[in-house]
Amino acid sequence: MKVSLEIEKKKNIIFAVIYLIMIAASYFAGAKWWVVLLFGLVLYPLIMLKLKLPEKLDLLWTVVLYISGAALSVFSIQYLLLDAEDFPKTTDFIYIVNFVLALAVFLIIHAVCNNVSLTCTIASIFLMVFAHVDYFVYEFRGNEFTYADLKSAGTGLSVVTKYSFSISQKNVYVVMALILYVLLARRIKIDIESTIGTRIISVMLAVICGLFVALNSVDLNTETWEKKGTYRNGYLLNFVLGIRDSFISEPDDYSAGAVKKLEKNYTEADSSKAESDVKNPTIIVIMNESFSDLSVLGNLETNQPVTPFMDSLYKNTIKGYALSSVYGAKTPNSEWEYMTGNSMAFLPEGSVVYQQYIDDQPTSIVSTLKNNGYTCVAMHPYYSTGWSRNKVYPKLGFDETHFMDDFDETNILREYITDQELYDGIIDRYENRKNNEKLYIMGITMQNHGGYGTRYDNFDQEVYKLGDSYTDGNQYLSLIHESDKAFKNLITYFQNVDDPVEIVFFGDHQPGLYSEFIKLINGKGTSGLSEDEIEKLYTVPFYIWTNYETDAKTVDITSLNYLSTMTLERANIDLPAYNQFLADMMEVVPAINSRGYYSKTAGGFLHIDEASGEEAEWIKNYNILQYNSMFDEKNKSSLFFPYIK
Repeated sequence: MKVSLEIEKKKNIIFAVIYLIMIAASYFAGAKWWVVLLFGLVLYPLIMLKLKLPEKLDLLWTVVLYISGAALSVFSIQYLLLDAEDFPKTTDFIYIVNFVLALAVFLIIHAVCNNVSLTCTIASIFLMVFAHVDYFVYEFRGNEFTYADLKSAGTGLSVVTKYSFSISQKNVYVVMALILYVLLARRIKIDIESTIGTRIISVMLAVICGLFVALNSVDLNTETWEKKGTYRNGYLLNFVLGIRDSFISEPDDYSAGAVKKLEKNYTEADSSKAESDVKNPTIIVIMNESFSDLSVLGNLETNQPVTPFMDSLYKNTIKGYALSSVYGAKTPNSEWEYMTGNSMAFLPEGSVVYQQYIDDQPTSIVSTLKNNGYTCVAMHPYYSTGWSRNKVYPKLGFDETHFMDDFDETNILREYITDQELYDGIIDRYENRKNNEKLYIMGITMQNHGGYGTRYDNFDQEVYKLGDSYTDGNQYLSLIHESDKAFKNLITYFQNVDDPVEIVFFGDHQPGLYSEFIKLINGKGTSGLSEDEIEKLYTVPFYIWTNYETDAKTVDITSLNYLSTMTLERANIDLPAYNQFLADMMEVVPAINSRGYYSKTAGGFLHIDEASGEEAEWIKNYNILQYNSMFDEKNKSSLFFPYIK
């Protein structure tokens, strides 16, 4: 073995640059001074080190480097992503499975480049960058980064500049460990003969690692709430489980015969639930970005009412609360649940329907209304490519689509086009409708999009939480206050038109606010919550208002997948077979989402796999019909899912 320290000017410069960068990063992150000093004391000799092992130790040292690299990567990932409370929750067995998974990454990269030091460098940097992606994604949306997010990366990048990011001690420490490991791996010269055989062995070992992971994760579920996926499964394994879950299998008891059996209970159209003689009203649906009522979480006292106009709505109005299936992000899933009547309850956690499961023409309220002679218009004052809406909307059957370029981009709050600008566009389209044109408009707002930590000259924060508070929460409350004002203007306009109009309004999800702000309201933040407490974070308000006579009604709890059925009922439009099914199911299972469902018999929220009796039967049939509509092209029911006739 030959060991030497080669002190060169070039290496001194490299040391100085790396060390100064880490000192600067440590200063801004508040890292401990003695850790930075220790890092420098180890870094300098590693940069100067040159070590040549006896050839007989090359294989042993390769094994040591790969095992230590995989172990360090897994430990660093868990340490970076988990807080002190959750870090100890990861079991030793889960660490082993994640270690084997990380080792497979090293082996696969070795099979490609067949160079030990290069493998250590690429694999360890790749895993650490991967962990930091999840770290920052969680920072601004409150959910883990999953496999499904890869298909929505473009949308995420389009809004990432609106968020402010900060580095912590943990970021600095794991990068320090990475630098030291990479330098050690590159300072030891290993000469292993590069052959096809060594590559094949690497692939075979990687396959064995993969089989070990697969066999030991069969009973594990993907988790994306809080950081449960990271501490229950380990982040690497949880990401891989998301890949596994992207392949949808048939539900239990599914068959073409089971669908035919359900068809016997329904007809093509049912008008028995009509509430008035009004026919073919203009239907306007507003899905308001991040709109919620945070008082559902607990005690929220503000300097003035947040939504005074909406609170006053009663006449000709159904209002209440609905379960969304997403929290803090992934707006299109709420959009999809509303329009199709389907539910994220039967799809993998973290998936985005618009980018994964819409390959043909799904039946929805759009196709239903087109079959009733409506012109269907979609409006969204942001990029057309966001969540692939430019591709999805034509498949849904929209006749017109209007995106950012169709609005006045100077009418903004913070950095997004206002609700009022969207509503002005809706009013303009209504005023320019053709004679006897039946109109359906779906408007998706952008004003309240997340990223609430920056102050803006064009936005005054009128509303704030009394007592202890945080800037992001107060900015959010003030934005919701502005949404209330704009909605009042919209309703006021349509109160004064002669033709019948129905307006549906709901939030897509609650905002991804700092857990500390949520803790001031519910006493816990976003961790350590019961199922009932978690569902409160998925609860959003909804309103269905008409300018014609309808009964006033308050709904304690429903879910977004039922709202389009309510929309058709209030519009006095005959319910298609699938909406008939949903209307019946609503009586037994009043609310269902990705987290679970509201059980009347239990008087609270349960996971779907805890359902029993009549509730379980309805949920099973719902799953069967949804699978039939989305994945069984050969046997798709023409009664339940006719699309456009």
